[in-house]
Amino acid sequence: MHLRQASQVRLLFASLTDDAIAAFTGGAELGSGAITLTAPEIAENGNTVPIGVDVPGATQITLFADGNPVPNVATFNFGPISASRSASTRIRLAATQNVVAVAKMEDGSFQMAKAKVKVTIGGCGG
Repeated sequence: MHLRQASQVRLLFASLTDDAIAAFTGGAELGSGAITLTAPEIAENGNTVPIGVDVPGATQITLFADGNPVPNVATFNFGPISASRSASTRIRLAATQNVVAVAKMEDGSFQMAKAKVKVTIGGCGG
């Protein structure tokens, strides 16, 4: 794939992510500061990238990867008596990209945080 084509693909995937976030939030404004998103700066293997997220007061947290063909990679739901509003998982990243966490809060508002992860060995066949 040529550099120009790769750039166009990244823009397409980023647009898909924006659309997925808008669908999740209903187009609501996104705040920041409430989410603690833990991701490595460099992932030696894109197949198993550890991600952690902690959002006190969240009812739902969705993780997106803006360089993957399917941007929605995980959703966590929390009930009213959940002791902790945190989760951790391992996700697959196709290439260097942003991991985005969007949380729906108990008051109906939304929070967002991003972390850029540099992938040195691709997770989706690369």
